[in-house]
Amino acid sequence: MRFKFAHAVSIAAAVAMTTACGKKDESGASTAASAASSASAPAASAPAPASEATVVKIGHVAPLTGLQAHLGQDNENGARLALEEISAQGLTIDGRSIRLQLDSQDDAADPRVGTEAAQKLVDDHVVAVIGHLNSGVSIPASKIYSDAGIAQISPSTTNPEYTKQGYKTTFRVVATDALQGPVLAGYAMKTLHAKKVVVVDDATAYGRGLADEFAKTVQAGGVKIVGREQTTEKARNFKAILTKIKRIQPDVVMYGGMDVTGGPFAKEAAALGIKSKILAGDGVCTEKLAELAGDAVQNIVCSEAGLALSKMDKGADFEKKYEARFHQPVQIYAPFTYDAMYVIVDAMKRANSIEAPKVLAAIATTDFNGLTGHIAFDDKGDLKAGTITLYDFKDKKKDVLDVVRQ
Repeated sequence: MRFKFAHAVSIAAAVAMTTACGKKDESGASTAASAASSASAPAASAPAPASEATVVKIGHVAPLTGLQAHLGQDNENGARLALEEISAQGLTIDGRSIRLQLDSQDDAADPRVGTEAAQKLVDDHVVAVIGHLNSGVSIPASKIYSDAGIAQISPSTTNPEYTKQGYKTTFRVVATDALQGPVLAGYAMKTLHAKKVVVVDDATAYGRGLADEFAKTVQAGGVKIVGREQTTEKARNFKAILTKIKRIQPDVVMYGGMDVTGGPFAKEAAALGIKSKILAGDGVCTEKLAELAGDAVQNIVCSEAGLALSKMDKGADFEKKYEARFHQPVQIYAPFTYDAMYVIVDAMKRANSIEAPKVLAAIATTDFNGLTGHIAFDDKGDLKAGTITLYDFKDKKKDVLDVVRQ
């Protein structure tokens, strides 16, 4: 993505105007026209009546039902907020007034349902897709988008295999587990001085992949893995695994999975008197974790495959807009779906087209300064410069420990 564009509209103007972001002017002129650059800029011309505008569908897909619905809804909210801002400002492509429509599908965090949802989006003739949330769903669904020649931008898929398949349609706006796993491992070795580690994963492509990257790095660093256990993404009882862990007494337990299992895992570990520090990745590192883990959240250090909202230049403004619109806090990756929507629209502008193949080609060559930071892809569709944020919890709230840049 090679278009320089930042979210510069003040929160006061954003609330009053529900408008899109302005150009970022730090590095000179932008390579394409942007939305209104400041709150004082003249108002954009009113969009054409719905009956006269050309409808362009942008797909979004995530788990909107089931145990991970809070994360899927968070992702959808971020995309919707961006779409509403762009629509309020008005959008013209190739001389035509455009009415954007979010085509949102539920993949239930299930690979089979996810591929069906992907085919539905293809059949709906979306110009591009934002999703999926889970690596284990993104990977099989990516073939469907590739076959159709439709760009897929995932806001949260971290398994390296997603972009190693050779498809020209796969992109992501977060770092991969090839960076996230080693960062967690580095914390275990350098900060916690761990000598014995147990690794647990939830048997998903995401959980297992992150656990593998962590294990590979600590072993290379001379740390002994004294146990490798596996649970499931729907588990609710961890007594058998935790009984083994209590007997081993490792310095660190690495948990690869989501918050809906990671929280109860930590809570049950504390109840059994296990003192080992628990490390986990972005799937666990949500605002809901404190509710799921209870007091045991104080024993967790987790990572996010991107910059913390509190460290983003316009993060506070986004947080206010998000909470005013949806009446709930940001969970984790809404800022990334927000940027993904702006990236797609930017590609449409630069391509001067609403045809999926042309938009796809433009996405691959974008340079974009967004809410979450600088977004530019390598030839596989990965970010050229990923970021990992480490957190612990103070008073049951996420608190930034460190930011590690690629």
